Amino acid sequence: MKILVTGSTSGLGRNAVEWLLSQGHEVVAAGRDLVTGKLLSVAGANFRFFDLDHATLAELTSLVRGCDAVWHCAAKSSPWGNAAAFMRTNVDVTDRLALAAGQAGVPRFVHISTPAIYFDFKHHADIDESYSAKRFANHYARSKFLAEGCITQRQQQFPATRFTVLRPRGLFGAHDRVIIPRVIGQIRMNKGVLRLPRGGETLLDLTFTLNVVEAMWQATTQENLPLAAAYNITNQQPEQLKEMLHQLLREQLNIRFTIKPVSYPLLYGVAAGMELLAKVRHIEPLLTRYSVGAVNFDMTLSQTRAINELNYRPVYSMEQGIALTAQAMRQNKGLHLG
Repeated sequence: MKILVTGSTSGLGRNAVEWLLSQGHEVVAAGRDLVTGKLLSVAGANFRFFDLDHATLAELTSLVRGCDAVWHCAAKSSPWGNAAAFMRTNVDVTDRLALAAGQAGVPRFVHISTPAIYFDFKHHADIDESYSAKRFANHYARSKFLAEGCITQRQQQFPATRFTVLRPRGLFGAHDRVIIPRVIGQIRMNKGVLRLPRGGETLLDLTFTLNVVEAMWQATTQENLPLAAAYNITNQQPEQLKEMLHQLLREQLNIRFTIKPVSYPLLYGVAAGMELLAKVRHIEPLLTRYSVGAVNFDMTLSQTRAINELNYRPVYSMEQGIALTAQAMRQNKGLHLG
């Protein structure tokens, strides 16, 4: 099978490329990191240095031509940023790529979205796929919601291409440049102290990246999936945040730290102040109201549709995923763990 993977040089996209190659598939890997791209080329991928933001429809059509599936992992994923940039990368690119895939007759298109579209600064348990916040927490969530709308419209235009939307929650694993590195950075900056609302007792779903790859594979190979269906993807093992951090950082990586509870209203106020200052300085703030809220409010996602329709079950447990993540981080000497 020949599969195009966007966002191939980091995070989920890179994990997807490596897994597909290990299974003997032909991979077109689109990305903007030339150093990682060379590594993917050596591993057997057809790496294409590609700036999706400025690609024409003709260029995208050439990119997808002959593929059996598109795995669209590329996105601007950040709790902070310019609204226009999120619209350009997350909405416009998704719409053009979906149009190109439909016109080229690509059989399957898997779009990676986010449960951030649910987040509304409230506690939630077993959220199903029909829910969305009345007011989005940031530009990222809004843009990903609009991108899903583009997928629905292209599905109506191209019924021969089966579009599927996946919403993985809290990705962790090899090549992660977001969640775990930021946590470790805060611990080091605060000399071994990690300040969390509720002392880290927040109940969350997280997802090991290779389990998301499994879900993408199911979305590519399952027959009779509903058109333009969306699925929550998690490790199906909700845990308190402090327990997950303890397992990964202390038990696996031997990073000594202490979690200290901090008042959520206080932290929220600090984040609001940092956001105001960031607007003046044009830099991403250390804290945002969304990032503070995300570690304060319980959020677990319903897996009923993913299990019953997508036939998705995690291949790796939380314990296995954490161990493999730690192994990958130890191998990355640039992290200077200890």
